[in-house]
Amino acid sequence: MSSEGRSEKSIEKAEAVDEKHAHNVSVSTKEVDTGAQLVAGADIELDEAESSRIRCHIMPLMCSAYSTIQFMDKTTLGSAAILGITCAGLAGWICTIFYLSYLLFEYPQNLALQAFPVGKWMSVNITIWGIVLCMHAACTNFAGLFVVRFILGACEGAITAGFLIVSSMFYTRKEQTLRVGYWFLMNGTAQIISGFISFGSLHIRTGGMEPWQWLMIITGILTLICALAYWFLFPDSPTNAWFFTMEERAKAVQRIKENQTGVENKHFKKDQMIEALMDHRTWLFALFSALHNIPNSITNQRQIIVSSFGFNPLQTTLLGCVDGLVEICTIWSGVTIAARVKDGRAYVGAIYFLPTLLGLILINTLPWSDKVGLLFSQWLSGISATAFVMSLSWLSSVTAGHTKKVTTNAIMLSAYCIGNAAGPFMWQAKYKPRNHVPWAITGVCYAICPLILLVIRYMLREENKRRDHEPPDQTYDDIYIEVVDKDGNRVEKKVDKEYLDLTDRQNREFRYVL
Repeated sequence: MSSEGRSEKSIEKAEAVDEKHAHNVSVSTKEVDTGAQLVAGADIELDEAESSRIRCHIMPLMCSAYSTIQFMDKTTLGSAAILGITCAGLAGWICTIFYLSYLLFEYPQNLALQAFPVGKWMSVNITIWGIVLCMHAACTNFAGLFVVRFILGACEGAITAGFLIVSSMFYTRKEQTLRVGYWFLMNGTAQIISGFISFGSLHIRTGGMEPWQWLMIITGILTLICALAYWFLFPDSPTNAWFFTMEERAKAVQRIKENQTGVENKHFKKDQMIEALMDHRTWLFALFSALHNIPNSITNQRQIIVSSFGFNPLQTTLLGCVDGLVEICTIWSGVTIAARVKDGRAYVGAIYFLPTLLGLILINTLPWSDKVGLLFSQWLSGISATAFVMSLSWLSSVTAGHTKKVTTNAIMLSAYCIGNAAGPFMWQAKYKPRNHVPWAITGVCYAICPLILLVIRYMLREENKRRDHEPPDQTYDDIYIEVVDKDGNRVEKKVDKEYLDLTDRQNREFRYVL
């Protein structure tokens, strides 16, 4: 048994089986993937046309929540600052508390996503999110905003992690790069929608409410509508998706067999959590996430920064739409290239930092009177978002074992929170108007990030080479579970190792995508 984690603990004996079958049944059904019972022993044929049809159902809902609604909610604070909200500490703790709460609840949220139906759990969190967003309109001081932002952070911990899990359930590893990119680029769509809503809110004139309060209420109502759609329409897994027949559910599970990660497993496995914590790749992805998202405070600061260039509130809100367009174009182009270039994730991600670094140089060196040049430089600074999107799908593609996947997602998103929580404190009044210090910190972070991607790629490539030279591992080649067939009979069925909920270390046939 090797140090790579192949242990008897991962294969537990079934506790209660008929004696005449006990000599063949190797594992309890709770130990294997939820899709195992659908495909164990089955001879399933799947052509490309049918595969394409099966994978197209959930993307519209994923795009609508992440992020046309969700990202728009996060950026309303920056928009509200332009529309008139004022509060001591707004640029610091009010922005930061969102991510501190996100950090505090990230791992509990991931455990909940494993224990409860994914779609329903996300729907509950989106509902709370919408209610609390509307409550922003009633806040008149720092304490009130502090509380509502804290609750929003707690709820968001379920969304990105949930979408990563669902993406790995429905899509192959090659498809995940594109699909994660598609729902993440809706951030850009959200910025465009938010810009127009902010612009419209400026024209609402009522005696008792300010424009920023209307902005919060409008986005909150849109979020509640999204939550309702999620409760009734969003599937928890391909094994119980309401829009699939039983045959289609089996085919949906079969088509992701190549991932060697299965669908999901509701049973928490301590050994997989420990493996995730001991895996150095987990922490490299986390370091990348933290460093990349220290500059992400620009997201909430962007409209305030543009306003400081000398644009009025109307111009600032409309120029925010261009930020969204830039993000849509860069993420779409990045994930499309990465999906078509063999083993090119790290290379594409690293290259997309180059225009960002150019933008940072320009924003620090152009004359302060050159408003147009400064504006274009800031737009360039957002292009590296493509690399973070690819790192999310990449981590999901190179991690197997549901508990391990949940843990690594939680660690990477916790690092995301740490970076975002620290970032707002760069933007201090003493650095205005040029903000040379925060822009310099941003440049250092963005210079280190592409190096981390290349180091991760090198390590994964070397591990693949080692596995290519290992003798075949037959540890998990003869595993059976006992299931009830359609006639009510208890029968034994062989389970392929892809559905045994093995980690990427335990399954020596697993190869890391580059």
